[in-house]
Amino acid sequence: MKVYANQNRSERTFSVGDWVYLTLQPYRQMSMELRGNTKLSAKYFGPYQVVQKIGRVAYKLKLLEGSKIHHMFHVSLLKKKIGNNATPALQLPNLDGKSHLRVEPAAILDHKIIKRRNVAAVQWLIHWWGTTPAEAT
Repeated sequence: MKVYANQNRSERTFSVGDWVYLTLQPYRQMSMELRGNTKLSAKYFGPYQVVQKIGRVAYKLKLLEGSKIHHMFHVSLLKKKIGNNATPALQLPNLDGKSHLRVEPAAILDHKIIKRRNVAAVQWLIHWWGTTPAEAT
C-alpha cells in the first residue's frame, strides 16, 4: 500500500527567500478571500515569501498585513513560484472580533429589473463590507 500511495507524491523543498503560492480549501479557510463562486476561482493565493523552515515539512510565510490566519503551512499546501512575472496578491479581507469572515452588505450601488421565465426579477449590485466598490456583486 505504501508503494501505491507514494506514486502520486512529490518531494518539495523550499529555501528561505523563495516565493510560493498557497492553496487552501474554501470550505475550510474562508478568512483569505471572499469568493462568490469557488468552482471557477483561482486555486492559489499569493505569491508569499518563505521566511523560515520549521522541521522537514512546515514553512513560515510572510503574509499580508491584517491577515488573521496562522503563518505556518504544510509543504503540501505550497507551490513554488517560477519566473519573474509579477502577479497581484489577492487581498485578505477584514474579519470580525470572533475571527470569522464578515459577510454583510455595506451599500446598494445599483439595481435593475430583468425578465426570467416571463417573470420580472430585480437584481441588486451590492458593495460588501471589507471590499472595494469594484468588487461589488
